[in-house]
Amino acid sequence: MRKSELRGRILMQIERLIAQSCVPGHLSATFQNLHESIIKKHYNAANVSIDYHRQRVKMEIVLDDSAYDPKSANLDLPTFPANFYFKNLCEFLKSCVRDDQKSLAFYSGILNSFSKKDIGVMMA
Repeated sequence: MRKSELRGRILMQIERLIAQSCVPGHLSATFQNLHESIIKKHYNAANVSIDYHRQRVKMEIVLDDSAYDPKSANLDLPTFPANFYFKNLCEFLKSCVRDDQKSLAFYSGILNSFSKKDIGVMMA
């Protein structure tokens, strides 16, 4: 029971943070990094770039994780270039949120990096 409560709280808090980060006119570099991190995690992507004005996300989706070597520069990873259009950034980012163990641990780390004070300063 406690695990499901914690899972629900993490998902609720990450969706709340996404909603706060999508307020027009208050887009900070920290929130841009948050958006890119969520997209990278969901699509297993590299080189994510968001064009907020044209409502586009450009990225390179990694096709084969077995080619990744943490001890080298990884210059030859097989990737697929993708260019997505989003109508509503907040809804797009929320659709990228997953409910599996690895994702929940990732979101928990994101939430720990944000404090209420940091969010208040970024929103001001």
